[in-house]
Amino acid sequence: MLSFSSSTRIYLAVEPVDMRKSFDGLYAVASGTLKGNPLEGGLFVFSNKRRNRLKILFWDGTGLWVLAKRLEKGGFSWPKGSDVKNGKLHLQNEALALLVGGIDLKDGMAKAWYER
Repeated sequence: MLSFSSSTRIYLAVEPVDMRKSFDGLYAVASGTLKGNPLEGGLFVFSNKRRNRLKILFWDGTGLWVLAKRLEKGGFSWPKGSDVKNGKLHLQNEALALLVGGIDLKDGMAKAWYER
């Protein structure tokens, strides 16, 4: 289970990202495409085109973290924001926990077993 302080800013990249990217590649997307600064302590959340892989770029004050998750079946319920700015959405801590836990953010419930 992921747990971050309530003051941590979470930015979700709306467009898919090449999951072969690691520290430097994700940093470049966060600072260039998303117009954010990963060194300010926010989380940047990325997914691939199939939405079955997720990576989080996070600065803890001493170095960058890259957290990764791969689903064996199904995909993440990736939001399509109406309030997209610079290709990213701002999420609350609870929304990230739901997203990573497989909860459909638009309906607020777990996906059916046959959709996972």
